[in-house]
Amino acid sequence: MTVHFIGAGPGAPDLITVRGLKLIQACPVCLYAGSLVPREVVAAAPPGARILDTAKMNLDEIIEEMRLADEKGQDVSRVHTGDPSLYGAIDEQMRRLDPLGIDYDVTPGVPAYCGAAASLKRQFTLPTISQTIVLTRTNVRTSPMPEGQDLTTIGKTKATLAIHLSATNLRPIVEELSPIYGSDCPVVVAYRVTWPDEKIVRGTLADIEEKTKAEGITKTALVLVGPALAEQVEYPDSYLYDRNFTTGTRQAKPQD
Repeated sequence: MTVHFIGAGPGAPDLITVRGLKLIQACPVCLYAGSLVPREVVAAAPPGARILDTAKMNLDEIIEEMRLADEKGQDVSRVHTGDPSLYGAIDEQMRRLDPLGIDYDVTPGVPAYCGAAASLKRQFTLPTISQTIVLTRTNVRTSPMPEGQDLTTIGKTKATLAIHLSATNLRPIVEELSPIYGSDCPVVVAYRVTWPDEKIVRGTLADIEEKTKAEGITKTALVLVGPALAEQVEYPDSYLYDRNFTTGTRQAKPQD
């Protein structure tokens, strides 16, 4: 028996990986984060499967379902939104499974920031503009941020920031980042990316709070900050396909 932790992707049902879908189709027990995982994804479970929405369950109840499945020799698909390695709370489940002797594995999924990049038709790493992405969040109601991982400290990198779980925290985000990035720095609030009701709000640190409030967005949104998000960005081409640059697979072909 194995518990399969599966990333369902950012929202669109067809963005789950082939491996993840096959596991759901094969497991007689399916536990999924119903507040964020589309019902169409777990509808692929086999006929008669035990399908439970864990949005209303606590950790003890979730582990008990896994333990009962283990007693019956039934594999479990444990389906999380996005990629389970990012704010997926899988580690706390796995450390409960270890003393029970229950086997598990992890299938990655498309993370929300990648879904947002696709919707924006935007590359987050641009030559000379940004070569770093920081995935982070801010303090709201969840566990406090570790020392040294506040936005003021992280912002000094001038990286592209993907700020999760912080749609209600726009004012502190603006206050902390404006002195570093400048009030004219591009910001995107991406609500439910790849879902049918997706909303993309573009602005700057100066006006993003007002624009987001006007759209009524208070949760399930990713806040993106950085110069690479500008709709028009001037930057040099990379060396990757530069005819004057030799790579491990291609010789340079300088113009005569």
